[in-house]
Amino acid sequence: MSELLAKIMDIGAHAGSKILLAIVVFAIGRIVIGKVMGALSRGKAMEKLDPTVRSFTVNFVKILLYIILIISIIGILGVPMASVVAVLASAGVAVGLALQGALGNLAGGIMLMIFRPFNVGDYVSAGDAEGVVKDITLFYTVITTIDNKVVTVPNGTLMNANVTNFTREPKRRVDLVFSCAKGEDVQKIQDTMVEVMKANPLVTSDPAEPFAHISGGTNEAMEFTVRAWTDTANYWDTYFALNQEIVEALGKLGVKAPAVRVVTDK
Repeated sequence: MSELLAKIMDIGAHAGSKILLAIVVFAIGRIVIGKVMGALSRGKAMEKLDPTVRSFTVNFVKILLYIILIISIIGILGVPMASVVAVLASAGVAVGLALQGALGNLAGGIMLMIFRPFNVGDYVSAGDAEGVVKDITLFYTVITTIDNKVVTVPNGTLMNANVTNFTREPKRRVDLVFSCAKGEDVQKIQDTMVEVMKANPLVTSDPAEPFAHISGGTNEAMEFTVRAWTDTANYWDTYFALNQEIVEALGKLGVKAPAVRVVTDK
């Protein structure tokens, strides 16, 4: 009986020492990972990388270090790696089904890094989300909307959605539509619109000169399409400025607005 108790105590002491060592290694490992990640984020090599690649790399390295730490702890506890591999293999199908969404997001994150449909700082529209890309992680992309809402979009969803990148190109075209009453001088209106656009310092002649032409109408109105190119960073300033300036210029010309037909029930 005494021999049995001694053996149990020996096994318990041995197992306890392993568990204690595993706990110490885990605590130290977390501290080391924190230090490594801090040094990596502040490193000069990382500063040279594109913000999108930098964010993705930091997240990838962090997960990789934690995987190494967990494998080390399993080894300290004395669990045979062959048994661990066998268990993982046998549970692979179930785990794969349970994590198919996460794995799809991971694959989507990798594809985003390869094809780069957008970068951190770009203004994009994808699915139901539209705003500035703030961060791209392994599994999710964080987008901040115009009204400062934070939207977290799974990378798998982004890879299967139509993504519109509004800031990728250095130039954007401002498209506006104006209408006036029928019977007005078409050429005079078009010339006035072009003059207003050319006078705006935000409007550029590259890749095309400002454009204004009649493009449609109804029985009561004529419709004019106005197009002007500007730097992408100045898009909204140009959009609102041209709206106001053209309306004011047409008002000074005495151009009449289209008549509004009021329909009443009889």
